[in-house]
Amino acid sequence: MTKTRFLTLVMALALLLSIPTAAFAQRVPPHVFVGSVTLDGATAADGAAVTAWIGGEQVAATTAASGSYSLIVDQGDSSYAGETVSFKVSGASASETATWTQGGGDEINLVAATGSSAAGGSQGAAGAEGAKGDKGSTGPAGPSGPAGADGAKGSTGAAGPAGSAGATGPAGPAGAAGAAGSDGGGGALGVIALIIAIVALVAAGGAFMAGRRG
Repeated sequence: MTKTRFLTLVMALALLLSIPTAAFAQRVPPHVFVGSVTLDGATAADGAAVTAWIGGEQVAATTAASGSYSLIVDQGDSSYAGETVSFKVSGASASETATWTQGGGDEINLVAATGSSAAGGSQGAAGAEGAKGDKGSTGPAGPSGPAGADGAKGSTGAAGPAGSAGATGPAGPAGAAGAAGSDGGGGALGVIALIIAIVALVAAGGAFMAGRRG
């Protein structure tokens, strides 16, 4: 080996030794989660997606096998220390959560149900019933309904009591004159009676005048 080649090799080794050791710094250990997987009350089928979520973002994924899972959540360039990790099974949110720690390892049995609340959060409990609101104002009157059918004819009522007698009416016109009587013996008697009546009237008149003179 010539002197020139020896010097070149020494310079190369010096350059390699001058590379900052920070480039080979040790990576932050991840958090590992393992356990069983249940979906809609039954063991999850093989190949069912199991995902981990932090802050609404997916940070890890795996698949179920024989009803179990193994999930590694590596923080990468972000800092997950103290963050809450939630899980989904085939897109359905599991009710279990965990806190991410460096180099952590937890056994968490995931239980999920189709239709559960979305994006990394578990479904909350139902809220209390609110207070009864004020009564609303009366609405406008609706349109008139159609006329009803005519009812059946009722039975005849009982007769009322007899009314009181009315006032006597005015006298009617005079009747026609009766037929003339037949001539007979009665005619002479009538003449005699008339003469007697005249004599009686004359006598009564004389008596009356004599009385006034006396």
